[in-house]
Amino acid sequence: MKHNFGAGPCILPQEVFKKAAAAVIDFNGLSILEVSHRSADFVAVMEEARENVKKALNVPAGYTVLFLQGGASLGFLITAYNMMGKHKRAGYINTGTWATNAIKEAKGIGLDVVEIASSQDKGFSYIPKGFEIPEDIDFLHFTSNNTIAGTQFKDFPKTNVPLVCDMSSDIFSKEINVADFDIIYAGAQKNLGPAGATLYIVKDEILGKSTAEHIPSYLDLAIHAKKDSMFNTPPVYSVFVANLNLQHMLENGGVQAIAKENQAKAELIYKTIDENPLFEGTTAVEDRSEMNVTFRLTDESLTDKFNAAWNAAGIVGLKGHRSVGGFRASMYNALPLSSVEVLVDVMNNFNK
Repeated sequence: MKHNFGAGPCILPQEVFKKAAAAVIDFNGLSILEVSHRSADFVAVMEEARENVKKALNVPAGYTVLFLQGGASLGFLITAYNMMGKHKRAGYINTGTWATNAIKEAKGIGLDVVEIASSQDKGFSYIPKGFEIPEDIDFLHFTSNNTIAGTQFKDFPKTNVPLVCDMSSDIFSKEINVADFDIIYAGAQKNLGPAGATLYIVKDEILGKSTAEHIPSYLDLAIHAKKDSMFNTPPVYSVFVANLNLQHMLENGGVQAIAKENQAKAELIYKTIDENPLFEGTTAVEDRSEMNVTFRLTDESLTDKFNAAWNAAGIVGLKGHRSVGGFRASMYNALPLSSVEVLVDVMNNFNK
């Protein structure tokens, strides 16, 4: 058995993989890979997927759920275009690579970007706090979890300014109050489904209200909302598998149950990092991510030996991002506690 701690790929329950694999051969007489996105069978899948998102996150009335393409990287541009208002000015909290990229895209379409706060001074190893949010901005954007640095917002910013959040790497990992946000967007490939689909949860009030001189049709959320995510051919297989995962999630206690499991996994590995003299965490303790645990050896000359130890245990994907080095244990929803226990055993045995 392999224990997948990779930061990028889709990790899903085995039951979901089995159903998804079967549908490649037969989905109501056709392969899910060849079924028309306009067919009644797939339209029903799309509608159910959107409704299951609403159930899982208790999405209130007045919000539209969309499955689009392009990943969060296109979302940087989509959100900036659709949230541009009378000020043509936006606030961004810079907590890492993806937030930095979002800032770049917003500036590229002419928004006056105010960097409200940043943790770049310490290598993005903490979440900024105590910052002031100006009122003369159209929206405030932040990234809820930082996959590379291993930090996570434990409390979301409190503001009367419209709030936009990239939740790509921790959506469905814990309960959230959707009503606090104007747009939530997230690439599917961490906790939702295979890469290819991007989830948008959008407050209806903002649709069609952008002051941008021109929004390319594909980047206009109002157009997608009118077409029920079918403006163009959607990522059929990604949406199908995402819906299978949403079904499985709802049948097994929902986000509330997942949150308890995620907390238990994080507590176990961070306890080991703190108590084992061969390892140390790389982020501020109060801002540690439950999804992406970053750490390093206190003696880097032992790197090759430690790599051999975790490889021998069937662990994959433990190396840190190439930009920061060290190690990163990504523990998305479907990674079982038993896999974390294997890693902890490797770390403790390595110390012995």
